[in-house]
Amino acid sequence: MSYIRHESLFTLQELYEMEQKDRFREIFAAIDITPILRLVKKTALYGAPIEVNYRAMIYSLIIRIVERIPTIKDVIKRLQHDILFRLDCGFMLSESIPSAASYSRLVKKMSQSHALEDIQTQLLAQAMTEGFITDDTVAIDATHIEARDQAPAKQEKEKPAPKKRGRKSKAEREAWLKQKQDEEEQKPIFEKEIAAQLNETFHHLRDQMPLDPQWGVKKNSDGKNVFWYGYKGHLAVGTQSQYILGAMLSSGSLNDGKAAIPLLKGLASIHPHFKFSYATMDAGYDYEPIYKQIRTVDAHAIIAYNRRREPELIGFDEHFAPTCVREHSYRYDSYDDKYETLKYVRPKECEHCPLAKDTLCQKVYKMKITTDLRKYTAPARGSKLWKEIAKKRSAVERVNAYLKGFFQLNNVRHRTGPKAKAHFDLVTLVYNAVKLACDRLNRRLNEQAA
Repeated sequence: MSYIRHESLFTLQELYEMEQKDRFREIFAAIDITPILRLVKKTALYGAPIEVNYRAMIYSLIIRIVERIPTIKDVIKRLQHDILFRLDCGFMLSESIPSAASYSRLVKKMSQSHALEDIQTQLLAQAMTEGFITDDTVAIDATHIEARDQAPAKQEKEKPAPKKRGRKSKAEREAWLKQKQDEEEQKPIFEKEIAAQLNETFHHLRDQMPLDPQWGVKKNSDGKNVFWYGYKGHLAVGTQSQYILGAMLSSGSLNDGKAAIPLLKGLASIHPHFKFSYATMDAGYDYEPIYKQIRTVDAHAIIAYNRRREPELIGFDEHFAPTCVREHSYRYDSYDDKYETLKYVRPKECEHCPLAKDTLCQKVYKMKITTDLRKYTAPARGSKLWKEIAKKRSAVERVNAYLKGFFQLNNVRHRTGPKAKAHFDLVTLVYNAVKLACDRLNRRLNEQAA
């Protein structure tokens, strides 16, 4: 009987069971905090020396996320009373513990720069170099985040003036159309149609993302509306590795679909060597510009179809596969990447059909996906492979649950959008750092076992 050696899997729970010093060391080794230190370094020789240990302060902010310490005041209290915790964070016994105001100033400087995003980019590049990110499918979804800011009082809307009855004259209509066009051009990019994002760069979209807290609404599993005041976190997650490959924070009122193109452009811009074959999302992202953006990176969209009062297509089934004369659906066979064509073959029911040899019954159907990117995807909608890839979307939902349950994503302790974004970026960074630490420990254990 042959002996099969199973690979060991070092989990997040085992990381928490390690000694505090060893656990912190593994997580700190995955994060290069140099971009943040550049923000707080002294720029001139003259003047008072820096008396705050910023390196230890940054590490304590990271540990606050890992150890689920709710507030900065609790971090300071633990630093004052726990000597081992103080040493593990990098503070010397002779140093004074920074005040809450010092932490507030540090968070403000982080929120006014892209230092956390730069660290995230370096961490993901390192994980790709070490071979931990080899995903073929990327899943995108959004989650709601409550703000610490107080919701504004509800204001009653003024009744609009009654419209003039009757048809507009030709001159009035031309003036009205021109006014509408001018208003549309003056709108911010995220208030325009999604198609307007296709011609914009990632950095422009990132800088124009609305960050002010707003009322948001979504349907829960029971089909009822759930309201919250705050933000939305948008994630692009590798379905196999479960690393957060892209993350953006927006106002709670932003449509989910308006964050998909910035995430996809960010992946192509920041990680040009990372290639994936499929991007899977739910029906909230079923917009043609998103399909076009996915095609520009040589990938295929696996997005649930959202019917918008569209009439039923005659000669096609619910998955847009052609049907025979007796309304049996043709079976998806293959996809020709060279000609971008889907191939459908005869249904099984046609084997004993009296019309099988008739000219009315066609043996093979071929359909170019460029005919309609929403309806025709590769693999074809409703096929077994399409359903298998669509199921991988649960990876991003799982990561959202991890961030809220173990990494304090829904515990925003700062007011205003920029500081909330700094908290969001720090949470996603710490998650990826913990993931990288676990992967490195797994590889080390497997090498020792070999």
